[in-house]
Amino acid sequence: MSGAAVRAPGRADVRFGPIGLAWRPRVFWYTAASLGLVLVLVVLGVAIGSTWIAPGTVVRSLLGLQSGPDAFIITTLRLPRVLTGALVGLTLGIAGALTQTFTRNPLGTPDIIGVTSGASVGAVAAIVLGGGTYSVSSIVLSGGIPVAATIGALVAAAVVYGLGWRGGVQSYRLILVGIGVSATLDAVTSYLLVRAKITIATAASQWLVGSLSSTSWSSVWPLLIVAAVAVPIALATSAALGIGQLGDEVATGVGLAVQRHRLLVIALAVVLTAAAVAAAGPVGFVAFVVPQVGLRLAGTNRPPLLLAGLLGAALVLAADLLSRSAFPWQVPVGIITTVIGAPYLIWLLVRHRKEMSR
Repeated sequence: MSGAAVRAPGRADVRFGPIGLAWRPRVFWYTAASLGLVLVLVVLGVAIGSTWIAPGTVVRSLLGLQSGPDAFIITTLRLPRVLTGALVGLTLGIAGALTQTFTRNPLGTPDIIGVTSGASVGAVAAIVLGGGTYSVSSIVLSGGIPVAATIGALVAAAVVYGLGWRGGVQSYRLILVGIGVSATLDAVTSYLLVRAKITIATAASQWLVGSLSSTSWSSVWPLLIVAAVAVPIALATSAALGIGQLGDEVATGVGLAVQRHRLLVIALAVVLTAAAVAAAGPVGFVAFVVPQVGLRLAGTNRPPLLLAGLLGAALVLAADLLSRSAFPWQVPVGIITTVIGAPYLIWLLVRHRKEMSR
């Protein structure tokens, strides 16, 4: 085609020589604002604690320009917790956006379709069988809780996908099967807790709520590695996800290998969810809420992946700040996110019922 390229409404072009990139200014600016919010919350999360540290001191320490007792508190005691919270929110937000786009349903999240429950069963089994420690090297392939959670999530996803397959996968069938599988897996988790010693069951129960209180650098590195590998791959699937929104026949007609693409999306969502659950437990409703918030902010037909991830990071960081500063005792971050997310789920179900009755 000669002349100026045809540009979709609401998009702008960025060109690097012969390479052109289309992007939505509204998505870009909300993503940039979310990134700025995450950075502010990171600084505040490190600054606030039993001893207040000035934000300027925090920034200098993070840049390696500060030494002394404050620098030790920042880098050794507080930064691992804050980074874990940010990475947990990032991975859960992107995982939720992937599954909601894949199922074309706002209820199609890792929490609902059984992935989170599968990861929880694997991790609790590792804790219980490992004697209540987080170093269950002799239990699961020398990998401990991260490997156990990943195996549990993969098995749960395979069962849900297999039971939901009837010449294809319908979103409501997948969700209904996922609810049933989640209930079964939650029963298995309860059985493991009942059979465990009281001290082990207490530790596992606290972890199941979703907490950042026991995080350290050993929690950060596995999650950071998974995010560094899986998040770019997930972002690279964005174009294929958009094509998949047009329906299986259209997607196949333009050359998309639909089933292979779906398996890749599920695998990415499973790995991202399992990494988050292994690090901080099942932090509820993050994967459900933030993709829908990103969808409404961006005004797109599906949740933008990076925006959803950054909103997830901001939500977990804000919930952690609230849990540490608004109560006389520390409240697990999973309780705060559940209190925020549960009313939204009820509102969404009521709204959907009204739309169906019209």
